[in-house]
Amino acid sequence: MARLLAPLGPMMMIVSPMARTCETAAPLAAAWGAEPRIEPRVGEIPSPTPDLKARGQWLREVAGRVWPELDQPLRDWRARVLAALAEVANDTVVVTHYIAINAAAGAATGDDRVVNFRPDYCSITVLRHTGNALALVRRGNEGATRVL
Repeated sequence: MARLLAPLGPMMMIVSPMARTCETAAPLAAAWGAEPRIEPRVGEIPSPTPDLKARGQWLREVAGRVWPELDQPLRDWRARVLAALAEVANDTVVVTHYIAINAAAGAATGDDRVVNFRPDYCSITVLRHTGNALALVRRGNEGATRVL
């Protein structure tokens, strides 16, 4: 990601507070001499349990559904992700998570499935904010990423 994006910047960076996204963003931030802004609203989908095995089972179930079927806290989480993206005024790199990327891509294409494509690790999905909506410019590379 850093190798591909470094020539395009520097630009603003927004990063989920999770360690793995901060680690992913670090080489690009170093190349640009930039400090990413930590944005909790683009963080990981909230899980009802800290137990990894139970979380994996829960996430597999959620991944096969559509947003209107999910409970209000998860729909609220999606709305917060989309609100954070809607506030972006300039070209910005957002380093976030699988379900958050799907939430944004789905909103941009009118696809209510929680998982509407399978972004590979460090793939780059390009979205454009057009007035009051997101538009998908380019989906990131898809991979064999498994949901836990």
